[in-house]
Amino acid sequence: MQDAAWPQMGGLSLERVIAFLKGDGTDGSAASRMALSTFAVRIAGAALAYLSQIVLARLLGAHDYGVYSVAWTFVIVLGAMSCGGFSTSVSRFVPEYRQSGDLSGLRGFLFAGRLTAFGLGAAIALTGIGLVFLFRPVIDPFYVLPLSVVLLALPFFSFGQVQDGIARSFDWISLAMLPTYIWRPLTILFLLVAAVLAGFQANALTAVTAAVSATVLVAAYQHGHLGRRLAPVIPAGPRRIELRSWVIVSMPMLMVEGFLQLLTSADVIMVSLFRDPDEVAVYFAASKTLALVHFVYFAVRAASAHRFSKFAQSKDSDGLASYARMAAHWTFWPSVAVGAGLLLIAPLLLRLFGSGFESGFPLIALLMIGVLARASVGPADALLTMTGHQKVCAGIYAVTFGLNVVFNLLLIPFLGLAGAAIATSCAIIFEATSLSLAARRKLGVSTFVLSSLLTPRDRRIG
Repeated sequence: MQDAAWPQMGGLSLERVIAFLKGDGTDGSAASRMALSTFAVRIAGAALAYLSQIVLARLLGAHDYGVYSVAWTFVIVLGAMSCGGFSTSVSRFVPEYRQSGDLSGLRGFLFAGRLTAFGLGAAIALTGIGLVFLFRPVIDPFYVLPLSVVLLALPFFSFGQVQDGIARSFDWISLAMLPTYIWRPLTILFLLVAAVLAGFQANALTAVTAAVSATVLVAAYQHGHLGRRLAPVIPAGPRRIELRSWVIVSMPMLMVEGFLQLLTSADVIMVSLFRDPDEVAVYFAASKTLALVHFVYFAVRAASAHRFSKFAQSKDSDGLASYARMAAHWTFWPSVAVGAGLLLIAPLLLRLFGSGFESGFPLIALLMIGVLARASVGPADALLTMTGHQKVCAGIYAVTFGLNVVFNLLLIPFLGLAGAAIATSCAIIFEATSLSLAARRKLGVSTFVLSSLLTPRDRRIG
């Protein structure tokens, strides 16, 4: 097939598609496998996660499903923070140490990163449980026990996130993504159904107990397999611990990941402050339905992060700019296609959750505006983070999160669930615009998908 015969879509030619899949031009087949495997796993994971949410909603009912949704959202948000940024910085340090042949530094980083994440997760979990009981008089009673139990998953959740990053950095895509996106939701569902069949009540407390158990089991499974994969690659030897320098780099990345997760999940928490669990359940179902579109962004981001780091390490400014623009196309156009299809079938999908959930359809349309805005600049946050501009990225996310909270506080009391959706989309539009402008200013790279025909005169890494 000739390149001229390949359908053009925003400059998305066959030659550029191949270039994107090859990644860095040196380990093309590995990069291609990782990109395609990432998409495949994320598609399967999104479908499985969505199916599991439908089953959960049917088993628990709207009220308990809403309580479970809020409790698990706290784990996701706090888990992104409790990993100490090591889940992201691993994509920077592992390629750096491997390229320089510094095995003692690599051993030290892999050991310290996982230990730090587990320790922080345990500390935050204990603090969180203490705060739940301290503020018990002002917390709705149906949230107290589920929140207290679900926080026990934190150390294992954050530990697993760092393990995901390690596996991605070695291009072990199955080991990086299957435990998180396939095995954990499957295990949660299996344990919950088994508990109900065994006579336990189908409520939020039973569901969070199943989630905690599944998180522990999957983290242990991944740890065992990762150890066996690392053994022949990194022979036993001395470890050099440079925790201070690792933390200095990881903390801004922690802010990036933390605020990104807050932006993705804060609306659910904000809704729970103003609305009953039944309405929270509708909003959560709508946001989970939209995740079928959002997975494209996260899949490209996961496949691109450590490749941005490689381009930066080799000072290949042209390669970095070209790859960033192609990543934007691979994020935006598939997101548009999936989003259009989703709008057609969303009412049917929402009805699968149960009676009344179809009222979430307008929320999907409103939230999709923000999702497509983020997709239009591709993984610009990963580009900035992996090229040493993590502080800029963290600052943008901090301001965006602040705007999101303010918008939610202003709009939810007057517009209800629609107010939360509008607030979130407005905040994400600000985020996408700011990230694109920062990438252009700091790196000379145009990440906005429609600006790909404009070749920046000044490209630099620094």
